[in-house]
Amino acid sequence: MDGRVPGQRDFHLNFLNVMNIAKMMKQAQEMQSNMAALQTELAARTVDASVAGKISVTANGAGDVLSIRIDPSVVNADDVEMLEDLVLTAVRQAIAKGRDMAAVEMKKVTAGMGLPPGMGF
Repeated sequence: MDGRVPGQRDFHLNFLNVMNIAKMMKQAQEMQSNMAALQTELAARTVDASVAGKISVTANGAGDVLSIRIDPSVVNADDVEMLEDLVLTAVRQAIAKGRDMAAVEMKKVTAGMGLPPGMGF
């Protein structure tokens, strides 16, 4: 015998497990709160993309396209397909920039959480 009361070790381990779960729950609540605030912030932050200096798209960190500007010099009724391609390219670039910005900011929020790889956004 080691001088401890029977079951004392099990009680101690169970207590530590409960404390770890409580700590994890607190961290999860903090992360959830931080992520909600970040999502609001990202919706207010913008990124711009431009194709050939003729098509410009502004998007936000939430993935919304906010504006598209088209230089009149690229509007040609005989070549609508080129204009469509330029607009689509600019939109894709702006959305990708917004996603990249959001990913960087999300990683900051989840840093130190001890999340498995891929779970930190």
